[in-house]
Amino acid sequence: MKSPSDEIARLAAEVDRGALLPPAEPPPARPTGYFAATHTPTVGFLAALPLFVLYEVGVVLANGRSGPMQVRVGADVWLKNLLATVGVAGWLAVTGVVALVGIGIFISERARRPVLKPWFFAGIVGEAFVYALILAAVVGGAVGALFGRVLWPAAMMQGIPGGLGMQLALSIGAGLYEELVFRVLLVGGLAWGLRRAVKLEPGRALVIAAVVGALVFSGVHHLGPFGEPFTLSAFTFRFLFGLALNGVFLVRGFALAAWTHAIYDVLVVSGWFS
Repeated sequence: MKSPSDEIARLAAEVDRGALLPPAEPPPARPTGYFAATHTPTVGFLAALPLFVLYEVGVVLANGRSGPMQVRVGADVWLKNLLATVGVAGWLAVTGVVALVGIGIFISERARRPVLKPWFFAGIVGEAFVYALILAAVVGGAVGALFGRVLWPAAMMQGIPGGLGMQLALSIGAGLYEELVFRVLLVGGLAWGLRRAVKLEPGRALVIAAVVGALVFSGVHHLGPFGEPFTLSAFTFRFLFGLALNGVFLVRGFALAAWTHAIYDVLVVSGWFS
């Protein structure tokens, strides 16, 4: 029979070996597959960088040819005006903010940062191209059935100075900045607020946020000096298109929503749906 001192010595030895400690939880798995990895904030940020560069360079070049008037995507102006109110103004400052956002994302996802493969980014563009065609067909068909004609609202940009170069730059910028404002900030923020402040269940909060976000997204396109004159058909098209983009954002993430929006607008202004 073991003495109390022997039992104490045995327990101490097991503690030293970690036998009595609860098993450590394994680190979270890093997403490795295409669909899991491309839904992460890390890939969303990296995939948005080409849109940022193409838009900023393209719109500067197009504005340079169109004279002193500076034409930019409305959502871009809103965000940069907001940054300017806190002292962040100018191209270098905005680039610094973008870099800080990227660093923050990489740090926050350090435990389960996705495994990155170059073909993922080609896959995002290809997948977004398919979504753009499907959304155009479905939403255009629905509006055509309701109003007796199919219309492509992004064609309103044809009246903007700068020609096709400006239209292409604005198309790319709309994909980036409008998805950031209307999908990430508005829909995502509203759904979060409804869950926290009103205590709605997640599903109901997402539905309300998606509908409100689509209504706002459609409505703002009829405001401002370059806003399209209001017609129920154009408003309905953008409302349905906004709902569809909300679905892409919620299911597949920011990168796919931004590229889908940008590619759709590029196809419209370049005459694919004429």
